[in-house]
Amino acid sequence: MIRIALSQLEVIPGRPDLNTATMMALIEKARSQQAHIIIFPEMAIPGYLLGDTWEQRAYLRECEEFGRQVIAASTGLSVIFGNVGVDWEKRGNDGRVRKYNALFTAQNGRLCSTDKSPYPFCIKTLHPNYREFDDTRHFYSLRKLAQDMGKSIGELLQPINITIDGKLFKIGGILCEDGWSDDYSFDPLAALHAKGPLDLVVNISSSPFTLGKNNKRNRVFSKQARVTGVPLAYVNNVGLQNNGKTVYTFDGSSSLYDAQGNIVAQCPSFQPDLKIVDIGSNANASTAVIIPETQEIGSIYQALTYGVNNFMQQIGMKKVVIGVSGGIDSAVNAALFTCAVGPENILLANMPSIYNSQTTKGLSEKLASNLGCQYTIIPIQETVNHTVSQITTSPIIDLKTGQESKLAVSSFMTENIQARDRSGRILAGLSAAFGGGFTCNANKTELTVGYSTLYGDQAGFIAAIGDLWKHQVYALGQYLNAHIFQSEVIPQGIFDIVPSAELSSEQAVDEGKGDPLIYPYHDYLFRSFMEWWNRATPEDILTWYAADELDKQLGCKIGLTKQIFATPEDFIRDLERWWKLYTGMGVAKRIQAPPILAISRRAYGFDHREAQNPPYFTSAYRKLKSKLLSGR
Repeated sequence: MIRIALSQLEVIPGRPDLNTATMMALIEKARSQQAHIIIFPEMAIPGYLLGDTWEQRAYLRECEEFGRQVIAASTGLSVIFGNVGVDWEKRGNDGRVRKYNALFTAQNGRLCSTDKSPYPFCIKTLHPNYREFDDTRHFYSLRKLAQDMGKSIGELLQPINITIDGKLFKIGGILCEDGWSDDYSFDPLAALHAKGPLDLVVNISSSPFTLGKNNKRNRVFSKQARVTGVPLAYVNNVGLQNNGKTVYTFDGSSSLYDAQGNIVAQCPSFQPDLKIVDIGSNANASTAVIIPETQEIGSIYQALTYGVNNFMQQIGMKKVVIGVSGGIDSAVNAALFTCAVGPENILLANMPSIYNSQTTKGLSEKLASNLGCQYTIIPIQETVNHTVSQITTSPIIDLKTGQESKLAVSSFMTENIQARDRSGRILAGLSAAFGGGFTCNANKTELTVGYSTLYGDQAGFIAAIGDLWKHQVYALGQYLNAHIFQSEVIPQGIFDIVPSAELSSEQAVDEGKGDPLIYPYHDYLFRSFMEWWNRATPEDILTWYAADELDKQLGCKIGLTKQIFATPEDFIRDLERWWKLYTGMGVAKRIQAPPILAISRRAYGFDHREAQNPPYFTSAYRKLKSKLLSGR
């Protein structure tokens, strides 16, 4: 029987000192419980998403030193951990010192080597370069090393040999992506299994939370354990890491799979944990853990509140100002932040103009009362009028000719002035006085097409719901009422009113006037533009529309497209309007937007890399458009 400690620690990026101190305490705890092996996550010492901190030689030396301390602490048990492996004598493809994303195994104060490897650590074989991952920018892979040495990858990929109670114990050590090899030409786990027999497979990971990923992960790793007939230990970290524009939560969910593919132990999501599990006996034969399918809205709530709380701790912020309008986005943000940091640290501000109805003003106050937050009302009409007056009455002088002219302010410009007055003046000022920051309440649908005001309602220190489509925002609001507060904290009226910016008489909610977006349709259209793995374009959308299968392809209500658009001309006009905004002005706004807290398979920011190019429609699209409009 082998006793394994799954060490799901909170990895703090850029703080190898704190991470190592935590690891030392956990090693001691595992030793006191007679564990034979303790397993830590990928990059447990340095953190994973560090940007170009990886280019700092001093930081690399620091990580090496803390790695030596962990190795020295391995007396009486084996320690498996992730750290950067450095070869100071060689260079990477960028000309800098060569670095490896590495798995180290230490026992009795020494590193355990693998046969035929030039280094006393295992090297990550498969480097992801999609979504937020950028391994190939910083690290040398085992595939590249094998090419350099004129050997096959399989020759260098060898089991780790350790001794437990005088017996040889073989471990197949892989790192994160190495276990997700379906789309690669090489399967590291299969190669290791061929060198068997293995006693244990260990996958150390630094894998961010993504909605629905745990269900897939359990299926993948369960199958791997079952097919190989070898227990598999998956160890992931918790915590928060970011790459500047996108903030990721790490949920852990570390698990041990027995040789039949059953989960026999799993650490709780979003919590540090040390799980002690015995393998190699019949002790776990009838103790398989049943993992329920991830519930979407509950997982979203858990990830967002965890992310908000951790992000504020990381940046040293304790208080938050939130502009509340009586709409669903600001209401859900207010409830989320209240759950994360407490109502005493929240100031809700309603900033009405002449266009704001008594309905939404009343709903804002009711929300604040229900949440128990501090509340203030600061009208903006006087300052908006003053700004408009200044712009329209101040002379514009041509200093060459002395000629004077004046500018006009349209109703659309006045709408933007209102939004900027609320954020750039009031919320920014309130935040400074209150001793905190203010939020961006934009959702993913709005961000997709730039339906927000630059330097206005798109400002803030974080967009907590910026990765949620509008229908998810509504669902999260209902979840907060039903499951978290267990009362109607977000007033029903907020769910019932038409979504509206209330920036002009054309957006009067009491008259049923609101946003130009039809969320039950546009949510799904926009999702196909940016969130699908193979992203859709107008050519795809129009092809499906012509074949009368668009609703099925998008996943929206069947028949909805025909209800909304009476003619092909109406449909095409709408499609082109939003595509031009998504690929045009929306890009310009997004690259200046606050960091987004990611929960989906693709979030805006570094996860969705884009350039400011002109909107484009393919030749096939233009041909099909002409055919549809001509009725042929």
